[in-house]
Amino acid sequence: MQEYTKRAAYISIILLGIVSLMGDIVYEGARADISPYLEFLGASAIIVGLVGGLGEFVGYAIRLLSGYLADTTRAYWLFTFMGYGLIIAIPLLALSKTWQIAALLVIVERLGKALRSPSRDTILSMVSRGVGSGRAFGIHETLDQIGAIAGPLLVGFLMLYTENNYPKVFATLSIPFLIMIFALFFTYKHIGRLTEVKKEEGVRSVKIEKLNRNFYLYSAAVLFNTLGLINILLITFKASQILPMEEKWIVPMIFVIIQGVDASIAFISGYTYDKIGIKFLMVPFILSIFPSLITLISKDLSMIILACVFFGVVLGMQESIYRAVIADMTPLDSRGTAYGIFNTVYGLGLLGGGVVYGLFINYGTDIVLIAAYAVLAQIVAISLLMRCKIR
Repeated sequence: MQEYTKRAAYISIILLGIVSLMGDIVYEGARADISPYLEFLGASAIIVGLVGGLGEFVGYAIRLLSGYLADTTRAYWLFTFMGYGLIIAIPLLALSKTWQIAALLVIVERLGKALRSPSRDTILSMVSRGVGSGRAFGIHETLDQIGAIAGPLLVGFLMLYTENNYPKVFATLSIPFLIMIFALFFTYKHIGRLTEVKKEEGVRSVKIEKLNRNFYLYSAAVLFNTLGLINILLITFKASQILPMEEKWIVPMIFVIIQGVDASIAFISGYTYDKIGIKFLMVPFILSIFPSLITLISKDLSMIILACVFFGVVLGMQESIYRAVIADMTPLDSRGTAYGIFNTVYGLGLLGGGVVYGLFINYGTDIVLIAAYAVLAQIVAISLLMRCKIR
């Protein structure tokens, strides 16, 4: 029975991973091409920065509400289906004739991520019993990352094959979208019964501990860190400005660099954080200065690639250790609330950084002012970080 249970758990984890893999092929592939598409439709750098930042804010902030509603209603599969279903916004980009419609669809896709992420992770934690949550989420993240790399590669080849025909490229992404939906229904059919939660199981009466000063100091530090970091869509926007129209297919390939570096650095940085502690966060805070500055001064593709490498390193550290700190400094009974607040603050910083750097690119701001902003933001972030202590 134990052997069957483990086998069933692994099958469930892999099925959920395949759904995420196909979803990543669609929306990460599209994200690699959003900036040049918005530019093609007439959007300026400030618009691209605003759309990218607002999308990330929605994607993180709404998780607090969606997670709470999913826990209250126990409708984890409903929120998962709704969230993945909204990825339909990506193929619909093929029909958008203005940047306003395209921008709305980009934000709708990010809303979908906010709806599905807490519920999908809850389902994954349920089916991983007997295997271990670390191993389960590790397998899931590996499959997810395969999709995050395969998506931009696919879009790059589609751009080359269609001679940079954006509507055809986005329309073609309806194929992996439909495969993803089929995989999701198949997964629900096979593991839905394993995730049924009785009403009484979800009712708990606990005393919620207050979040301490360290948590708010840390959240403020991350806010300033992200305010000083350029948005990923602005890096690809700058690449699109440099490249001639016939070479726009290269932009998604540049996005692959970020994903590849992210995947390779995440585990190493997580291990290092466990050894060193919160002071290790000074590394990504300091490194956040470089992709922002390099992107703004870039005149050729080699500089953009260098900015992508730095950004990939920072992103890999963010995804592996920023949230790990929350687990180390907050009580278990308050951790869900802590992650909700932290995600909101994190998204707010990404929104602010997108707008500020979009303005810098749009109006050709003096490099001295840009450098002063980028450096000052991280100095404030580091000073707040140094005042934090993990219990």
